[in-house]
Amino acid sequence: MKAMILAAGLGTRLKPFTEVHPKALYTIHGKTLLEHAVNHLKSSGIHDIIINVHHFAEQIIEFIHLHNYFECSISISDEKGALLETGGGIKKATWFFENCDAAVVRNVDILSDLDLLRMAKSHLNSGSLATLAVRNRETSRYFLFDDQMNLCGWENRKTGERRLSYEADITTAYAFSGMQILDPCIFAMIMEEGNFSLTDLYLRLAKTNEIKGYLEDGILWKDIGKL
Repeated sequence: MKAMILAAGLGTRLKPFTEVHPKALYTIHGKTLLEHAVNHLKSSGIHDIIINVHHFAEQIIEFIHLHNYFECSISISDEKGALLETGGGIKKATWFFENCDAAVVRNVDILSDLDLLRMAKSHLNSGSLATLAVRNRETSRYFLFDDQMNLCGWENRKTGERRLSYEADITTAYAFSGMQILDPCIFAMIMEEGNFSLTDLYLRLAKTNEIKGYLEDGILWKDIGKL
């Protein structure tokens, strides 16, 4: 497996820190969010990593260099010219995932000890295009799944917006945990251009393909994207 850490965001919820630094370098328990993310991947035996950068990109690049690339093979996907969001960022990094059986993608601002190997086994056994780590927690935005844990929609309970890929007799709402595993064949199916969200891609593909949810309740999980 190879992995991507999404670290290009502006981190507006972490102001004033992110007025002078990227959120990836925010420190908790003596380590930056970037270090926590890399160590989480390394704990599952993943050492081939690509990191996308935009906001104060040079600080991240310098930090990686000063720490000897965390004893990993780390590539940089440079988005300094334009922030591409999650979907556009992954599309730009498609070249990195050639010749791998699965692509792990995680947000940099999530603190978690999710067992990625167990999740990867579930993903590979299901044959799905993507497997999204989800959990029961209160938030404003939810992915909707049918009784087979196939993605069938999305809703924002704050605004009332609701988007369905297809009608299901029974739907259950789960909050996204900021981690997913992709089958590399999904990259050839990305028709979207420029700046776009992974949510848009998943909802389109879920109309004709299986996008699975992976319920990971009971483990450490924390959103460190806000103070």
